[in-house]
Amino acid sequence: MASDHRLGALKAFDDTKAGVKGLVDAGVTAVPAIFHHAPESLDDAPHHHGHQFAIPVVDLAGLATPFGRASAVGAVKAAAETVGFFQAVNHGVPEAALSAMLAALRGFNEETADAKAPYHTRDDSRRVRYHSNFDLYQSPAANWRDTLYMEMAPEPPAPEEIPPACRAIALEFAGLVQGLGSTLLGLVPEALGLRQGHLEEHTQCLEGPSLACHYYPACPEPHLTLGTTKHSDPGFLTVLLQDAVGGLQVLVEDDKQQPAWADVSAVAGALVVNVGDYLQLMSNDRFKSVEHRVVAKSAGPRVSVACFFGAEGSTRVLAPIVADGGNARYRNTTVDEMARHYRAKGLDGVSSLQHVRI
Repeated sequence: MASDHRLGALKAFDDTKAGVKGLVDAGVTAVPAIFHHAPESLDDAPHHHGHQFAIPVVDLAGLATPFGRASAVGAVKAAAETVGFFQAVNHGVPEAALSAMLAALRGFNEETADAKAPYHTRDDSRRVRYHSNFDLYQSPAANWRDTLYMEMAPEPPAPEEIPPACRAIALEFAGLVQGLGSTLLGLVPEALGLRQGHLEEHTQCLEGPSLACHYYPACPEPHLTLGTTKHSDPGFLTVLLQDAVGGLQVLVEDDKQQPAWADVSAVAGALVVNVGDYLQLMSNDRFKSVEHRVVAKSAGPRVSVACFFGAEGSTRVLAPIVADGGNARYRNTTVDEMARHYRAKGLDGVSSLQHVRI
């Protein structure tokens, strides 16, 4: 647990309701101690730090033809079984909607602290929440970012609940991404050799996504902190919109089977897609929910929107789909149990899947 001194510093920071952006606006030239990460968590896979590794690209243009669909299914399967990440192109979300969403988030975060304060809360029952670090009081070190959360399930927030800067675009963007999520989750059963539609019946994972809209201000001492600690995602799939600033890294194995951080570079117009923990569980480890992080940078701000397809709060059972003669690697659980566990532990560098692994 945090020491009294640290707890006081965390509370003082939280009470400003101005987040990391407030520190930057106040002209800090040194990163406060609450953001200092242990050296081992800053570089826990030192080989070829941030080396170039091409994340697979999956083209969704030809899904209407049997050949195009088979080719996309094969590409999704290859990516999901290895690196757990891919860049989706020709995904059907117009470029204008992508840039409008990023611009709206920059606009919101760059308003005055007073304008943002009404949205500041740590009450998980609110569908729209703005704060810095959901696990501020649990984590060993805070991350250099602020986040606006918008929950689109079981029903989306009313327009007046959404900050004015984002009001016009947020619901439109979420609807477009939900369409893409539905397309991708339609390919997943085929990639696992199951029939189409298998996932939807079992999981309701096609409810609206949870949006985590992250704002990572430029950092005066990026070597001391992180934008986001190493973690794997809850949910089935995550669709990520990121700007061109960079900083996202994924943990891959290099040519000597050593863990290494690889940069997930921005590809113009692409959306980054990754496997979440629930899909690794359901696939019985065939698909990989891979650890990733965001490094702090002296450039910025970095703006990104992570859209989690996770049926947050659902009592649906998650059970591994086991091949004939195989053994289940996980006990059965529910989406609700996994989501609660994830929130309670925070980003501590340990996979939530350890909680249910047999």
